[in-house]
Amino acid sequence: MMERVGFVGIGLMGHGMAKNIVDKGYPLTVIAHRKREAAEDLIGRGAVEVTSLPDLAGRCDVIFLCLTGSPEVASVLAGLKPGLARGSVVVDCSTSDPTVSLRLAAELAGIGVDFADAPLSRTPKEAWAGTLDCMVGASDAVFARVQPIIATWAGKIVHIGVVGDGHKMKLLNNFLSLGYAALYAEALALSRKVGIPVAEFDKVIRGGRMDCPFYQTFMGYNLEGNRAAHRFTLGNAYKDMRYVEAMANAAGVATPVASAVKNSYAAAVATGGSGPEDYVPHLADFVARANGVA
Repeated sequence: MMERVGFVGIGLMGHGMAKNIVDKGYPLTVIAHRKREAAEDLIGRGAVEVTSLPDLAGRCDVIFLCLTGSPEVASVLAGLKPGLARGSVVVDCSTSDPTVSLRLAAELAGIGVDFADAPLSRTPKEAWAGTLDCMVGASDAVFARVQPIIATWAGKIVHIGVVGDGHKMKLLNNFLSLGYAALYAEALALSRKVGIPVAEFDKVIRGGRMDCPFYQTFMGYNLEGNRAAHRFTLGNAYKDMRYVEAMANAAGVATPVASAVKNSYAAAVATGGSGPEDYVPHLADFVARANGVA
């Protein structure tokens, strides 16, 4: 029998993930998102919508969460708990604080519910196509149970280790990608300041050793003007870098580079980049303005 799947968080990433779950034949239950379009689309594909978290929990064997961060995950789990049955599994696909994930996993274990952290990488485009990357922290038994469902929306799945390790690896992954963006933003500001236009800068980098898919989506905005080239908000980037810094503090590791990257996003968010459509490639605009580049 197929697992009965629940999904909480059908936003930019979650909508595509949930779409692939229901399209691949899994019974899917969702709860309304603030934008009705995603819920209506999933209902049209065969999903069932409920209006309360306990109701969703009671209908499902495996529940996926795709939320903003640890506070939201903790809040949703508190809502799910009254309806969770022993033997069910909660899979957190959010970018969360690993220490919080371990605490929540212990709480769920006390009521006979398993937990896995399965954060993801790439963009809403890959979520819709079912080709995300996913790094999973879980016991072998839980991984074997949830892997077929994750495979509906992920093209690359790595069982990285035990509970908490998925979120640790996700923070390392985001440190690299968000660090690239901070470097690109500063390099573009300097390039423009010394008289080298963005198009000429790109001619040198594009196709060379410093080129990569992340650079290309970053330049999708900064060269081509596509504001939605990489829909990951500056606010989420700032949150993730705070989590990286907290993980490093707990491990006793000095992170001068990570702290500098965090501060790039902190400055952007503090000077107007906190909106729902202020995305990572737009960081270049904030760095440019701070340096007097029009």
